[in-house]
Amino acid sequence: MAGLNGDWYEALKGEFRKPYYKKLFDTVNEEYRSWKIFPPANDIFNAFHLTPLKEVKVVILGQDPYHNDGQAHGLCFSVQKGVEVPPSLVNIYQELHDDLGCTIPNHGCLTKWAEQGVLMLNTVLTVRAHQANSHRGIGWEEFTDAAIMALNGQDRPIAFILWGSPAQRKARMLNNPNHLILKAPHPSPLSAYRGFFGSRPFSQTNQFLEEHGVAPVDWQIE
Repeated sequence: MAGLNGDWYEALKGEFRKPYYKKLFDTVNEEYRSWKIFPPANDIFNAFHLTPLKEVKVVILGQDPYHNDGQAHGLCFSVQKGVEVPPSLVNIYQELHDDLGCTIPNHGCLTKWAEQGVLMLNTVLTVRAHQANSHRGIGWEEFTDAAIMALNGQDRPIAFILWGSPAQRKARMLNNPNHLILKAPHPSPLSAYRGFFGSRPFSQTNQFLEEHGVAPVDWQIE
């Protein structure tokens, strides 16, 4: 399990000394030895590696990684190039097209967003192959809650995009008046038609950033 570095390490290093994290670390290592686990161990903290704390201007919260072969690489909703675009991301791209007129790309790799300050964070960072939500409750939620609290403490404009009820439950941790909180149903095919489509999160986020003197995100995935 590759470690954190930089300003995220400074913000979260207290977590590594807590009993829950020792248990989490041991559990995750045992899981990787015993089962097929996604993402690859070196990709677990990719969201933090690609988007340093000081550069975060948008947070998109997911639930747990994709659980089919070759999909997950440490960024919520994103898949590696060459992998079929999952249904939730198909719907995200559709909303992006309807909201900002972006052309719909032929791959699902969202690294470009992460490199612009969009933290693509799942609340649980690992999963057993073909068993959705199988690592819920082993300790990741406590760790990612600490990351969310670190973000809440940043006194600069940050937009939080909370899709679906698990992500929306994190809103009670977010009380910084400098931040924008956008809530909508999850983009999965089961719920996207209940208000995800038409929610316009991308234009609202960019308007908020520009109003506060922050460069908007170029959401177009090439």
